[in-house]
Amino acid sequence: MDGGISEENRKVFIWVAELLDPNRREAALMELSKKREQVPELALVIWHSFGVMTALLQEIISVYPLLNPSQLTAAASNRVCNALALLQCVASHNETRTLFLNAHIPLFLYPFLNTTSKSRPFEYLRLTSLGVIGALVKNDSSDVINFLLTTEIIPLCLRIMETGSELSKTVAIFIVQKILLDDIGLAYICATYERFYAVGTVLSNMVTQLVEQQTVRLLKHVVRCFLRLSDNSRAREALRQCLPEPLRDATFSSVLRDDAATKRCLAQLLINLSDNVSDGAPGVAM
Repeated sequence: MDGGISEENRKVFIWVAELLDPNRREAALMELSKKREQVPELALVIWHSFGVMTALLQEIISVYPLLNPSQLTAAASNRVCNALALLQCVASHNETRTLFLNAHIPLFLYPFLNTTSKSRPFEYLRLTSLGVIGALVKNDSSDVINFLLTTEIIPLCLRIMETGSELSKTVAIFIVQKILLDDIGLAYICATYERFYAVGTVLSNMVTQLVEQQTVRLLKHVVRCFLRLSDNSRAREALRQCLPEPLRDATFSSVLRDDAATKRCLAQLLINLSDNVSDGAPGVAM
């Protein structure tokens, strides 16, 4: 934002400054949330402007008393989700992502992910919180995965994968898939039978649900998670016994008709689990 400041950027700076004023914060959150995709350096402005990250965290913490018992209104949900959208902006930016992690800011979102109410304000809150974590894992950074593995993110995502809306399930399984695609993440999940069983059971339950719903967006993530698990020799041995039958037969052939990439992944999974593949076989790259 060097040179002359455009009128649009001048407005952005004013809104960022207004985040420090409790009386103007709600309107400023809404305006900045709308503009966040159009201002490439907004993350840097938010992170380096005095008091702004604290104001965003205040917005998040102020909602905690409304979580249990469930008292979250649509207006309160919208307001905190605008704050979360700005945090997602910071989590997405290459120059602020590590700072965001080092400050352990994702932990402030976990109480939202831990809610179970199916009402729309809570569903929107969970989905937006998942979006922040999804933005962190998008760039395939081992530092991000290492951080997340020290937290409760896997069990939180697994529960949402079972009980959330289709959109929330999709973002939650995307996060789990990104963890699995990292070698450290795969080793972590396959290090104990309990962890593997927890992930494998939820994926299998999703397959059962997908037999009814036939949602290709979710199915492609489920197949890729199973495929990545099959790169681990111990997991591969277990999957030979417990891979859900609908993935072995033609149950999903019609829904995958136009998705060549997922069909290939499923075929590779079945090859990996065939008895002809020794446990010394290399994993496939996805």
